[in-house]
Amino acid sequence: MGMPDPNGPWSTDGLPDLPPEWGRVVVPDDASTLAQEAAQVRRELHEARRATRLRSFRRTLTLPLLILIVAVLTTLAGLVTVTWPRAERPATRPSAPAAEPAADPVGRPLPALDLVDETEAPVPVRSLLPAVILLVDACPCPERVIEAAGAAPPGVRVVTVVGGGTVPASPDPDPVPGVRRLADPAGGMRALTHTAPVPGTVGALLVDRTGTVVRVVPVVGSVEDYRGELTRLAG
Repeated sequence: MGMPDPNGPWSTDGLPDLPPEWGRVVVPDDASTLAQEAAQVRRELHEARRATRLRSFRRTLTLPLLILIVAVLTTLAGLVTVTWPRAERPATRPSAPAAEPAADPVGRPLPALDLVDETEAPVPVRSLLPAVILLVDACPCPERVIEAAGAAPPGVRVVTVVGGGTVPASPDPDPVPGVRRLADPAGGMRALTHTAPVPGTVGALLVDRTGTVVRVVPVVGSVEDYRGELTRLAG
């Protein structure tokens, strides 16, 4: 304990081992006078500990938070990439080759077609040349058949051809003499003209003795439509 000092209530004179930088230490008679200073010191120590814990918490939280943010951003980027609407590229399709125009049969050889007669026996069409072949699948038109038979020169056959596998009964009780009535099961004669049947009309195909198609008349108005070629078939 210090000794009484005339300059104060207590004196540090005689206290051993006190650091000189402390200066003069005065101990008051009433310790309650130090309560304010003690409270201030406690507050400072509490704030220092709090700041230390906060810095430690921030350091602990920073790395996991960064990892979480990176993971979230990566996931969002993947979702955007998958769901973002893309402009559809038109599929490249090979262009279909342009359909070749049907070959004109005129000047070409007549195919080796087999027709059938009333007994359904096969009849090679080339065995009937030279001939004017009347396509009567859209109309029997006996007047067209009669005028063809009357205009045909000797040696030129008149052949009527109907589609299907059966030769129908003659619409005329007195068939025109010299006319061969046949059916075309495969439809080859009509296909050769590249025309469709026109109801109420007759088509004509003129073929010479060498088997060459001379003339195609899709719709016959009268025998005058092909009389000139019909006369030359006998030559």
